[in-house]
Amino acid sequence: MIFYAGNILSKHGYTPTFIESLTPKFSEHYSIISVSDKKNQIVRLADMITGFLKNKKKIKLVLIDSYSLRAFWFTYALAVLSRQYKIPYMPILRGGGYPERLQKSKKLCDYIFTNSARNISPSLYLKDQFEKCGYKTDYIPNFINIKNYKFTERTSIKPTLLWVRSFDRTYNPLMAIEIIKLLKIKYPDAKLCMVGPDKDGSMNDVLKLTEKYGLTDSVVFTGKKSKREWAELSEQYDIFINTTDYDNHPVSVIEAMALGLPVVSTDVGGIPFLIEDERDGLLTKPGDAVKFTEKIEILIKDNALAKNISLNARKKAVEFDWERVKEKWFEVINPYLKHS
Repeated sequence: MIFYAGNILSKHGYTPTFIESLTPKFSEHYSIISVSDKKNQIVRLADMITGFLKNKKKIKLVLIDSYSLRAFWFTYALAVLSRQYKIPYMPILRGGGYPERLQKSKKLCDYIFTNSARNISPSLYLKDQFEKCGYKTDYIPNFINIKNYKFTERTSIKPTLLWVRSFDRTYNPLMAIEIIKLLKIKYPDAKLCMVGPDKDGSMNDVLKLTEKYGLTDSVVFTGKKSKREWAELSEQYDIFINTTDYDNHPVSVIEAMALGLPVVSTDVGGIPFLIEDERDGLLTKPGDAVKFTEKIEILIKDNALAKNISLNARKKAVEFDWERVKEKWFEVINPYLKHS
């Protein structure tokens, strides 16, 4: 049996994390228990530990969605338990801030990532960072179900922007408002749609800035939407923007590429390993709304470039389809479990 620990928080209004996508896929082939859906972090950690101890005699493999900030301690606790009961464990690296964590907490990281059965990275960026520190790491990318994403080729680009993420300061949602303000100087009909739940209170800051700039008629806030809902919504927009200050291998960006939306993104973390600038997206430095807006204007003016990016992005997104990615997972997991 697999014991999978991560944040299962969509029922509390948060964006579904990877564990909620991967668990049903694994359950088709393996016996699996996934935890935890507790909102409070301390209660969630306790639930993970309790779940582990209750099932320790049946567990053959532990998977841990491993984050770089406070939830880093979830990984440490489960690594300690797994070693105590001699059960192999595999951290799945989720945190865009892991390069800093590797330097800040070297002894703890040595304990976790040297003793793990495998370390799994969804991005080539984190694989590179971990291997530089001496931790052997396998690359298994995040996946999508490509058949669920209707491709719309973008050939004539309008100044209509789509932003999809949880409202969290890490993802710099305020910059999206700065961008639409700048874009409207040349394109008065420019529109922005922001999709996602509030995570840390930053949505209130975004709403205040929108009102301050007099942009309430130009910016739409939808709240949380399912993948199907925002995929349908995307047909009304021509450019996907990713304003984040930290990132790893964001599924929302892969989904946008699958839909044929040209992506303009900051070049932080794992993004340059996902997007090749001017081939399947456009990249710019973080925190610079002026440069970001200039990249958007390039797409609006250059229809040929926009079309090529749209087509190339879809081709790349196909590489992340579950039917391709699943074999990588089976190769890693099967030595520990009987694959049915």
